[in-house]
Amino acid sequence: MALLGDLGLTLGKWAGRPSARVQKDSGDPAVGRVREAAEAADWATVREVLEARPESENRVELLWAVGDTAGVERWIARVLEAEPEASLPRLVAGIRHISWGWEARTGARASQVSREQFEVFHTRLRTAEKWLYEAAEREPQWTSPWYGLQVSGRGLQVGQDTARRRFEATVRRDPHHLEAHQQQLQQLCDKWGGSHEEMHAFARESAFKAPAGTLLGQLVAVAHIEEWLSLDSGPDAAYMRRPEVGASLREAADHSFRHPDFVRRGGWNQVLNTFAMAFSLAGDRTSAQECFRATEGRVTEFPWYYLDGSDPAAAYRKQRSSGGR
Repeated sequence: MALLGDLGLTLGKWAGRPSARVQKDSGDPAVGRVREAAEAADWATVREVLEARPESENRVELLWAVGDTAGVERWIARVLEAEPEASLPRLVAGIRHISWGWEARTGARASQVSREQFEVFHTRLRTAEKWLYEAAEREPQWTSPWYGLQVSGRGLQVGQDTARRRFEATVRRDPHHLEAHQQQLQQLCDKWGGSHEEMHAFARESAFKAPAGTLLGQLVAVAHIEEWLSLDSGPDAAYMRRPEVGASLREAADHSFRHPDFVRRGGWNQVLNTFAMAFSLAGDRTSAQECFRATEGRVTEFPWYYLDGSDPAAAYRKQRSSGGR
C-alpha cells in the first residue's frame, strides 16, 4: 500500500500538479495543540491556547477541536466545579455538549434515528444552551456563545425567528463572521424549514454587502451546491449547468477570491475548495482549474464530502482530473 501511495505522489508530480490531501486543522498548529491537550484532560493548556486567540480573531475552530474530543464532558465538569464563576469553561462545556449531542443523533436521516437517540440528542443540546447562555451573560462581547447557540438551535428546531435573532446577535459582534453566516444559510435551506429562494437571497445579500475580497462570497457557491443536493440525479446536473448559475458563481468569485483584497486567512482555503467544486459541477472548467491551482492540493473536507463522504480527497482529485488540471 505504501508503494501505491508513493506511486500516486510521483504520478501527481509527473502530471504537473500537487498531490491532493485533506488539510487538517486549516494548517493552524494551535488546533492540533489544543486537541492534544483536550485528549489529555489538560485544562491549563486548553485555557492557555484559547485565551491566546481572542474572540476578535475568531476562535471557532479551536473550540470545535476541543468540543469534538471524546471525554471532554467528564473533565470539564470538574473544571466548572473548581471555577464556578469563570466564563471560558462554560463556553467549552457548551460547545462540547453540542458535539456530544450530534454524536448521539448521528448523521443519519431523521427517519432512521430512534426516539431514544433523539431524546439524548435534545437533552445534551439543552444542556449546551444552558452553558452558552451563561457564558454570553458573563461575556457580552463574545461572539462564540451566540454562534454555538445557532448550532444548538438548529438541532432543537427553535424556529426561523429565534434562529435569526441568534444569528443577528453573532454578527452584531462580528459582522463578517464566516461560520455564523454558514450556519444561517443552513438554517434557511429547504431541508431545515427554509426555502431555496430565502437561501439564495441571504447568500447574495451577505456576500455583496461585505467588502470586496470577502470570504462570504463562498455563501453563493454553497447555496447553489445545496440546491443541487436537493435534486434528483439528472435534474441536479441540469440545474448546475444553467447559464445563470455559472454567471452567479463568476460574479461571486469576482467579489471574493479573485479580488485583490482577498486575504489568505481564516477559512480562505475552504472558500477556494467550495468554488472549485461548484465550478466543476457547473461545467466551467477554466474557473474550476483556477481554483484547483490556488488550493495547491490542499483539500478541505467541506464540501467534498458531499461527493465522497469516506474520501473527500478522492472526490477532489476526480473533479480536478475531469477538468483537465
